[in-house]
Amino acid sequence: MRRHARAAVAAAIIAVALAGCGTPTGTDGDLSDDWKPMAEAQQFSPKAGECHLIPEPSAYLASYAPVDCAKTHLVETFHVGTFTGALAARTAPPKVESAAMRAVFADCDTRARQFVGGDWRTARLSVQVAPTSPAGWTGGSRWYRCDIFELDEVDGANGDGDRAIQRAGTLRDAVGSRSPLTYGCMNEDEWDRLRSASCTAAHQFEFAGIWTAPDRSYEDAVRDEDPIHSACRTVVGRYAKVPIDAKLRYRTGTAYRFPSPELWARGDRGVRCYFWSGGRTFTRSIAGGGPAVLPVG
Repeated sequence: MRRHARAAVAAAIIAVALAGCGTPTGTDGDLSDDWKPMAEAQQFSPKAGECHLIPEPSAYLASYAPVDCAKTHLVETFHVGTFTGALAARTAPPKVESAAMRAVFADCDTRARQFVGGDWRTARLSVQVAPTSPAGWTGGSRWYRCDIFELDEVDGANGDGDRAIQRAGTLRDAVGSRSPLTYGCMNEDEWDRLRSASCTAAHQFEFAGIWTAPDRSYEDAVRDEDPIHSACRTVVGRYAKVPIDAKLRYRTGTAYRFPSPELWARGDRGVRCYFWSGGRTFTRSIAGGGPAVLPVG
């Protein structure tokens, strides 16, 4: 009797335990289909409207530390684009100063004009493309940043380089609003460098516009100065509204600023052209002045 009673109790316990392993009410017994799917991995990407303290034309996640554009910074990102087609199919990002980046630079150039309200070359500004890092590219990123930055007054006028200088505040509409960054009248300093001057004060130089140079090697482009001066004379003539004829060379002298070798390699072909008085001093702008302001001889 005792053994049988123990057996009966044990059977009851086993029965209760087995009942606990059944399917709970309201479930289908399949745990895996109730799990929420994992979120898709997100690729790092910068954003337009961010500013940075590092000016180099590269974009590494390790050095990504954007700052408020109202605070001191070196470069401002005004657009983030995406590599497509054959460029996107490459095993590594194209080098910044390579022919493969020309189309991308052209995109940044166009968008920079929209951002600043005019041709950025008419002001102390420069534009660069910053592609994703090789590691980011391997991970699937295909973005590039379009950055713009302010140039030093000397560098910007004389082509000594395209070095970013510290500034605070956005460059949006910097050209359209005729900010102090835009080129105007100038004089040479004791080192023959062009420096800004008031157009109502005595001066001998004035920025007249941009000439787009032919697409060839940098060495060939800068070797022969005569065609560059000739092209800039036409730019000055249109700026001053004087006849573009054989007498134009007797109305104006010219000076010019070529893009730096780095910018040329990136795709910039914009040459800054300046009116030069030849030694006389002016106390007004020659813009639209006509033959009365620039007479023959």
